[in-house]
Amino acid sequence: MRRAIAIGVVCSVIVFAAVGASMAPKANERIKGAFRRPAVNAWTFVHLEGTPAQIGYQHGYLLAAEIQDLYKVYALELTHDSGKDWNFFRDASKNILWPHVEQEYRDEMQGIVEGVKAQGGKLDIWDIVTLNAAMEWSYYVDQYDKGHKIASLPTVTAGDHCSAFVAIGSYTKDGRVVIAHNNWTSYLDGARWTMAFDVVPARGYHFVMDGLPGLIHSGDDFGLNSAGMVITETTITGFHGFDSSGVPEFVRARKAMQYSASIDDVARIFKEGNNGGYANDWLIADTRKGEIASLELGLKNVTLERKTDGYFVGSNFPISQKLAAEETDFPVDDPGVSANARRRRWEQLMAENKGKIDVTLAEQFLADHVDSFSGKTEPSERTLCGHVDLSPRGMGSWQTPFGTAGAVQNKATDTLMVAKMEFTAAAGHACGIDFLAAKHLRQHPEQSWEKPELRDMKAYPWTTISAQK
Repeated sequence: MRRAIAIGVVCSVIVFAAVGASMAPKANERIKGAFRRPAVNAWTFVHLEGTPAQIGYQHGYLLAAEIQDLYKVYALELTHDSGKDWNFFRDASKNILWPHVEQEYRDEMQGIVEGVKAQGGKLDIWDIVTLNAAMEWSYYVDQYDKGHKIASLPTVTAGDHCSAFVAIGSYTKDGRVVIAHNNWTSYLDGARWTMAFDVVPARGYHFVMDGLPGLIHSGDDFGLNSAGMVITETTITGFHGFDSSGVPEFVRARKAMQYSASIDDVARIFKEGNNGGYANDWLIADTRKGEIASLELGLKNVTLERKTDGYFVGSNFPISQKLAAEETDFPVDDPGVSANARRRRWEQLMAENKGKIDVTLAEQFLADHVDSFSGKTEPSERTLCGHVDLSPRGMGSWQTPFGTAGAVQNKATDTLMVAKMEFTAAAGHACGIDFLAAKHLRQHPEQSWEKPELRDMKAYPWTTISAQK
């Protein structure tokens, strides 16, 4: 068991030296109360507080370099995967998404723009909206291409993203909630998915989440708030559907994190204006009430199930047969595909560990290399700790063959940790295997398009992330 290191113990005085001695007095006033800490085990802790405009400015100012870096990553990745240029996404951000973004989050994203510009950056509001919508663009492009009778690239699809579980009652060691999640994505952006945001908004609940620089939401969606709510999700593979008149998923995800005090709140916020973008099975825990839920959020089909004893697992499979048939092309009867193999492994782990599940076991689950289909222990796209790049079936074994991908980071928490506004996190593969970019590109020259932005992704120890008290 690797030792956890509390990010909260790092002295905040160091932060301002790390930000730079060139802060102008005016900039200091606009970031009053905000700070970032030097990275600990790859996690950069960022505290933001105030009005939407203040939070946005603080975010942009403190993470300007990282936001510019992420822009380069997505400018490469989105255009490669979609066959569209960056202006296509900027135009859609302006004309399709922006009309349905409420003022609070408009102000916050505009604040990010101003903070980045104060540090010499060149991004504008449409760049920032495009970054925030990164997870839902494939759904929009799929619809756009069909509407314009364009043959989409094979990478324009909703693929396998993430593994997660939530358990309570007779399944956990103390009868209370345990919840965990690992993020499956491209190593291009995944190596950057190491922000720990601690946000105290003027309205709503104090919340802590993992995330990417420049995003007002988690993106891979793991976070908790001061009302005792924890929210995470896994993507529904092969989903098709997008409502251009709906509210962007990134807005609803952020709003649910900030304003929910119950499972009903979460479900209501996600369903209001649902655009189908980034269709997920949302795993939700109300740690104060002692209740967990699964909200399978398609566009046409939405199902909410609750439990006070039991578990829910997620690994990108559709739960509802009706949703699978009407809104996906997912191969529900193929046990060899990643989502189904991982689902079976989750069921095995839940049964084998009933009554024993705690955060320590959750960390072990996320590092698991058992392929439930073959019976072998070998890292691949079929294991909970995903390694598409190590699959014996090759890189094309993943549902979305858009480059080097797998599990890029991991999080877990329980009722007692949530009461202290804490979760534990491990950057990189939870199993401890490092990803080395240069070595990988030598072995896979077909991925050379990634070279400008692909970086090493080392595996780090589990680290406790705590809200600023």
